[in-house]
Amino acid sequence: MDLIQMDKRLDSTEQVVEEIMRIHRSLPPRPGIDEVEAAKGLIDNVEKEDQACLEAIAKQRKSSEVPGELFMVLQEMKKGYVQFRSKEQKREALKLLDLETVHALFDDFIQRASNCIASPSSNGSVSSRPPLAPATTTTAVRSDSQSSLNFSEKAPVRPKDMVSRDDSFVSKSKPSLYSDGFAAPRIPPQILDSTLTAGKFAGNDGEKLSLIKLASLIEVSAKKATPEINLQNKLTDQVEWLPDSLGKLSSLTSLDLSENHIVVLPNTIGGLSSLTKLDLHSNRIGQLPESIGELLNLVYLNLGSNQLSSLPSTFSRLLRLEELDLSCNNLPILPESIGSLVSLKKLDVETNDIEEIPYSIGGCSSLKELRADYNKLKALPEAIGKITTLEILSVRYNNIRQLPTTMSSLANLKELDVSFNELESVPESLCFATTLVKLNIGNNFADMISLPRSIGNLEMLEELDISNNQIRVLPDSFKMLTKLRVFRAQENPLQVPPRDIAEKGPQAVVQYMNDLVETRNAKSLMVKPKKSWVQMCFFSKSNKRKQSSMEIV
Repeated sequence: MDLIQMDKRLDSTEQVVEEIMRIHRSLPPRPGIDEVEAAKGLIDNVEKEDQACLEAIAKQRKSSEVPGELFMVLQEMKKGYVQFRSKEQKREALKLLDLETVHALFDDFIQRASNCIASPSSNGSVSSRPPLAPATTTTAVRSDSQSSLNFSEKAPVRPKDMVSRDDSFVSKSKPSLYSDGFAAPRIPPQILDSTLTAGKFAGNDGEKLSLIKLASLIEVSAKKATPEINLQNKLTDQVEWLPDSLGKLSSLTSLDLSENHIVVLPNTIGGLSSLTKLDLHSNRIGQLPESIGELLNLVYLNLGSNQLSSLPSTFSRLLRLEELDLSCNNLPILPESIGSLVSLKKLDVETNDIEEIPYSIGGCSSLKELRADYNKLKALPEAIGKITTLEILSVRYNNIRQLPTTMSSLANLKELDVSFNELESVPESLCFATTLVKLNIGNNFADMISLPRSIGNLEMLEELDISNNQIRVLPDSFKMLTKLRVFRAQENPLQVPPRDIAEKGPQAVVQYMNDLVETRNAKSLMVKPKKSWVQMCFFSKSNKRKQSSMEIV
């Protein structure tokens, strides 16, 4: 009420004009065109989502064991929550549209005021003041009269006014107010940088983006063909879904939405036809839309630390995908379609509930790194031997009892970690993977009692962990591991070599085994076996027979 000043006397035209100017200046800055479009699109999104939720609630059927009244209470509570959430999600967008409506209304008032000043006065005289232009007019008439209301031909832009209300990654000219007129025309937003990062539009206090601000960002980015957007940990907790307008970002090549609270992705995500990198780790996504398979240029995809329990069938279309992170989800299986990813170089599926890796994994002909730790694997498929490009294989903390014999075909394998499993033995065929540098077969506890006799073939081996097993004797070929620099054998009942030798380090063990074998060989040469009495008798009889046969001849 203080702003309007109801009891203020306005005795002259100049005073009325001044009051009109003051009220107009009191309005918050007018929303940009992109913000208005984003708000309308957001409201449309929310209403569609609400309709889908209400339809899903209506389709739910009561169990015969649940009282009808109790089920009805649950249904009504769900509907009430949907409506409450809808109001919360639309609140900021509606506020922005209300502000735009007020500005449009004031434009009309200004035009009417301008017409009044330019028209004949009530006493028959004609006002000398030029007509007023509304706030959206792009040109205006200059006047030297202090009481005239007009705009400058073009609003001056001052550095301190290059600010943004909702997204400081955008530079907008704040409406300039003058002593002799109203606000300057609204100037379209201008992108300061083609790469939008959180630091460029979050406030200095680390303010996160609301749903309407996110929608505004998408609209601006789409029009400016922004190639990269980084929103890591920059969305408010209330942003659980993304606007459908996300699909407009057809020029986007990199999108980081990690470490937020996103629950669902829009089907329109398939419209990001240029996208090569998508990071969604550490959200709450439970299901991927089928349209994810339309991201044909995708090279990097991080879906780690979500709530995925399955993958869409369209995953097989991501033929250019090179890195895929599915760790820390709820996946019980990997689909057969995983074998279609012929460009895949790195696959991380650790910390899931996977019981079996499909045989089709052999189709991943470019795979270099496979990590499947902390699952429920009981075995590895024989097809693993087909992946001749494989360099790193880690399957720690599973229930694997034996390794496939085809591992001898892994001609490029450098690291193998099968610790914390139930291995009973290591196949001799593994020793043909002569490129191995690191081998960890530790912590198989009571199951493993020996190493393969030909382990010495692994002449490139630098690190070997056999700790927490039941190994008593190292094979003679151990002496050939001359490059070994890390050897862990704790908690084994080692007898050969003795424990004190093992504690001196890997080269001490290698030297001990070498000396042991040489000593054994030397003894075998020095001690010639004596002939027994039976052998001597047989020898003498045979000689006599030869002599008698010669005499007869």
